[in-house]
Amino acid sequence: MPERRKDHRLDNSIPLKLCQEDGDIVTETENISRSGAYCRVSRYIEPMTKIKTQLLLPITRNGKQATKRISCSGVVVRIEEISNPKDHYNVAIFFNDISVKDSELIADYISEYLEKDE
Repeated sequence: MPERRKDHRLDNSIPLKLCQEDGDIVTETENISRSGAYCRVSRYIEPMTKIKTQLLLPITRNGKQATKRISCSGVVVRIEEISNPKDHYNVAIFFNDISVKDSELIADYISEYLEKDE
């Protein structure tokens, strides 16, 4: 089946916080693209739920490692229950409100890793 996504995805763990009215969820990405993230959470989140996200993206500036906090809004577009561990879910989040600058930082981070793998 051909890939339908337009943005490259990177299977990397990046610290991620999902902020909701009923409490925050701290997790990490299973994979990420400039337009969204896929992660594991410990409670069910209804599809189409709007959610505030904060990523701690590791970047290199002037040869030094740094962390860039990226805050944006997203929408849960898919949730899948997983049996091990029980009561955990894989969640796909689409970034529906992210600055162009932050989106480009994510894309640059992904490109940097993909170039290393080639």
